[in-house]
Amino acid sequence: MRNLRQLAEDIVAREGGFVNDPDDPGGATNFGVTIHTMRRLGMDLTGDGQIDVDDVRALTRGQAVEIFIDHYWRKPRIEALPEALQAPVFDMYVNAGANAVRVLQRLLVEMGYDIDVDGAIGSQTVRAAQAAALAAPAHLADAYGIARRNYYYAIADARPASRKFARRRDGGKGGWIARAEEFISARYHLSRGEHLERTAAWG
Repeated sequence: MRNLRQLAEDIVAREGGFVNDPDDPGGATNFGVTIHTMRRLGMDLTGDGQIDVDDVRALTRGQAVEIFIDHYWRKPRIEALPEALQAPVFDMYVNAGANAVRVLQRLLVEMGYDIDVDGAIGSQTVRAAQAAALAAPAHLADAYGIARRNYYYAIADARPASRKFARRRDGGKGGWIARAEEFISARYHLSRGEHLERTAAWG
C-alpha cells in the first residue's frame, strides 16, 4: 500500500479545488475540506475573526493533506483496520465522515459478525474486520467498495438534489459512483447499461 501521505495527497487530487455547490450539504469545500470542518477546527485563515467562504478559498493543498491525516486517518483510527480496507475507508471517511465506518460495520453484520453499527472503529469492529479479512482476503475490499457504491445510490434515491453526484448529465456514472469504483476490482464495475438501469427510476 502507498504510504499515508501519498494516500492523503491522492485524496486531495481526487477531491479537486474550490467548490460551493448549493446542492452539496457540505457547503463550500476546497480540496475536500468543508467549511464546517474548518469552523470546527477554528481555521480563520484570513484573520478577520470569522470563518467563511474566503477562508475556504485560502486553504492550501498542504493544509488539506494535514487535516486528512490528523482528523480523517489518525482520529478515527483507520490504521487499526486490515490493510486492504485502509485506503477505501480513508477515502470514504473524507467524503462521508463516520458513515464510511457504518458502511463497513453493516457489511460485517451481513457477514455474520455481531457488532454495533455506531460509526466508530472500536475493538469490536477491528476484531470483526480482521476476522473477515482472514476469511475472505481477496474479496473484502471489493465487498466494501460495492457497499459504498450502494450507499451513494441510496442517497440519490432519497434526495433528488444529490442525483447529479451519482449520475452525469449524459446518464453516465457521476463522481460518487466513479470514485467508489476506483477501489473495486474491474470485474465488479457496473457497465453503462447496468448503471442506467439502476438510475432509470430517477427520470
